Amino acid sequence: MLPVERQQQILTWLKEEGTLKVSEASRRLGVSEMTVYRDIQPLAEQGKLIRTSKGLAQAKEPRPAVQPDHCVYCGKGTNTRFAVQLIRIDHGVEQACCAHCGLLRYGAIADEVAQIICRDYLTDATIGGRMASFLIDPDVRLNCCEPQVFVFASRKEAERFRTGFGGKLFSFEEAIPAIQERMDGTGCHG
Repeated sequence: MLPVERQQQILTWLKEEGTLKVSEASRRLGVSEMTVYRDIQPLAEQGKLIRTSKGLAQAKEPRPAVQPDHCVYCGKGTNTRFAVQLIRIDHGVEQACCAHCGLLRYGAIADEVAQIICRDYLTDATIGGRMASFLIDPDVRLNCCEPQVFVFASRKEAERFRTGFGGKLFSFEEAIPAIQERMDGTGCHG
């Protein structure tokens, strides 16, 4: 059986059964588990199936086709310290170039997100986005998406920064509608 035929068979089993252990796929196909892992790698990258701790699961919906290291929302590179990660409940990870895009993407798929990870603007420390404070439109230009959004772990530090550089401060719940309100319909420009 060719790899493409094995891949199609695995997808058929997942559609019928929902989940499948790699060892069971190996037994049914008559190939090694390593061969199964090689076969499923491109399927996982395409979002056609999900690798879990217990094996494989059917993907609920295909993930956006985004190049690695590019923002899932606007397509810009995500190799900056302003990048945001969305950890999905299906264990998939989506990258956003900045808090602006990360929050907008979260707003679009909130029910599918287990965790949102940001970096504090001042300390570069990794923080949970739901507990962060978001400063929107300060008078500092980073050549990123507009309106710019800076993330702070400490509300007090965010207030101090805002005193010097302006902008408006929001909690996680308030930030998404605040960004959407400031967008002019042209998308992420910067």
